[in-house]
Amino acid sequence: MNQSDLLFLVLILITSSTLVIFVVQLVRSRRRRGEGEDEGRAGWWEGPWDDDDRKR
Repeated sequence: MNQSDLLFLVLILITSSTLVIFVVQLVRSRRRRGEGEDEGRAGWWEGPWDDDDRKR
């Protein structure tokens, strides 16, 4: 195994781990967002003034 083969394997490893981390973060954020809608959690753009309209 020469140096170019080793470099290729390292690049494949970095790319695949980056993709796995990206997919895991995407799935976690979608799952968290779906549950948060039912629990009444407000998003970062919503202030406390929006809670008054929901409860009426």
